[in-house]
Order: sequence, then structure tokens, then C-alpha cells
Amino acid sequence: MYRLEEETEADWWEVEALYDLCFAPGRTALSSYRLRDGVAKVAELCLVLRDGDGALAAVIRYWPVLVGGRRVLLLGPVAVHPTRQGEGLGGILIHESLAEAARLGWERVLLVGDLPYYRKFGFSKLDGVEMPPPTNPDRVLGRALRPGAWDGVRGTVTKYGADLPD
Repeated sequence: MYRLEEETEADWWEVEALYDLCFAPGRTALSSYRLRDGVAKVAELCLVLRDGDGALAAVIRYWPVLVGGRRVLLLGPVAVHPTRQGEGLGGILIHESLAEAARLGWERVLLVGDLPYYRKFGFSKLDGVEMPPPTNPDRVLGRALRPGAWDGVRGTVTKYGADLPD
């Protein structure tokens, strides 16, 4: 039995500890982290899964970015505690958060990841969308939350700012 909840400020240290456990120590040096610096995450889509005892089992976060001046959701990171991997918890977080993103009016989602895993959630390789280096272009994936949402959206992924379009 798991509880799905929106991440709160009180969860921050525990979420960060799970990310540290699941990813390399240099995770914050990745180009995707530069796009997040100083930008508020999309709180309604940042979710935690806790087991019946309240232990953190899995997390997902989202940030807004721009591609060709268009608003896009950057998915990630998503992490599942090593003792809970293989239970489908990452899939639950991805499905639930994408459904909520669509409900909230987001049109397109971007991530950097492995196509064989993310294909089952509707993601495909994005041509013409460039993450800042040193990102492997074959790992730049996207999903439209409404038909045609990625049509004509091309360019470098840039940081979202308050003075930029919604």
C-alpha cells in the first residue's frame, strides 16, 4: 500500500537524499540542472510515493523550460529507492503526473533518458530539440499531451524566466 502525495517543503531533505542515493554524486553538474537553477519547480506535478510506514519509496519532479520560445515541461528526475525498484513505482509516478499535467493545460513534456524505458509512456526521440551540452541527442525525448503539440517546436532548450511567455 502506497500513498501518492504532492511533495511539500518538509519532504525536501528526504527527496534530495533519495536522489543522491539513486544518481551519481555529480548529478547537479548535469545540463538539466542548469535549466532548473533559480526556477520554481511545477509544484502540482512534483510527487512522492510513501509506503504504509511513511518511508519514501519514489519521487518525481518537473520544471518549466522553453524550446523555441514555447513553454515545455522538463520531467525529472524520477527516482525509486533501490529496495523498491521493479515494483512499477516509477511508472505510477509518470502516469499520474502526466495525466495531471494534461489536466492543468500543459501541452508537451521533455526529458533526457533511455528511449527503451520511456517509450512505454508515449515518449519518442525529438529531432530538432537540443539540450545544452554535453547531452547525448539520442536521449532527448518528448511526449505531446495533446495531438500535434510538438509540431514545429524546435530549437535549444533554455531556462524559463518570469519575463518569458506562458
